[in-house]
Amino acid sequence: MKVHVIGIGLIGGSMVLDIKNLHPEATIYGIDNNESHLAEAIALGVVDAAATFDDLATSDLVIVSVPVDVALIVLPKVLDVIGDNTIVFEVGSTKSPICEVVANHLRRRNYIATHPIAGTEFSGPSAAIRGLFEGKTNIICEVEKTTFKLQEKALELFKSMGMRIRYMDPKSHDKHIAYVSHLSHISSFMLGKTVINKEKDEQDIFDMAGSGFESTVRLAKSSPAMWTPIFKQNNKQVVKTLEEYISNLSKFKELLENEDYDAIYNEMQSVNKIKEILNGMHIKK
Repeated sequence: MKVHVIGIGLIGGSMVLDIKNLHPEATIYGIDNNESHLAEAIALGVVDAAATFDDLATSDLVIVSVPVDVALIVLPKVLDVIGDNTIVFEVGSTKSPICEVVANHLRRRNYIATHPIAGTEFSGPSAAIRGLFEGKTNIICEVEKTTFKLQEKALELFKSMGMRIRYMDPKSHDKHIAYVSHLSHISSFMLGKTVINKEKDEQDIFDMAGSGFESTVRLAKSSPAMWTPIFKQNNKQVVKTLEEYISNLSKFKELLENEDYDAIYNEMQSVNKIKEILNGMHIKK
């Protein structure tokens, strides 16, 4: 079994670590424009050896895990050179643009548009961890466009990693992910900015930061090189979610200005039901 991962970071690296665990006989090859990343991945045992696009013709599985703007260029090139029985995953956080760019490719049937909803705020080969996908949801878009025998192999692999499978069309995926992922990252980045700007005048502010601040701002440590293209590709949906979020913040600010603490209590209490929703999600997983 030959597996090639293009872009050896958190998602791609974690995926091949799980594949190695499930299939010890597999050989994992890495392709990365960053030579230091490639060397680090080999040193850490995330991949076994370096490769090039010329090697993809004999690959059983290719994982494309590069920033979403780069994926628009890389994925068609991958499909150009793979064999007839090669499975190709692309694991980015936006799905409409990538599905559109390969819609008419002769080997579209080899491609599976996936988005594993898993991750941390870290990046690079050292961020890869085994078991990252256990109990996590994997969104698959346009599964009907992938040939059935390759679908079966892919689904078997995803399930053996412990992932739950959810099917969704690309536009619905991009709309929903804007709320539950993209908006979360923007909120974290801007909270971090607000505190950093204040810290210039008040050096002690971080001494007072507790676990609540740390957990809320955690995503602000995420890679701008990865997230800027995501915001660009999902611009319309992200702007819409921001408008709703800013409206809610403005209303909360008005309640504070009016000292309407009963309304503030009721507002927070109505949102407390998110605990039940999240607990239900964990039970299902």
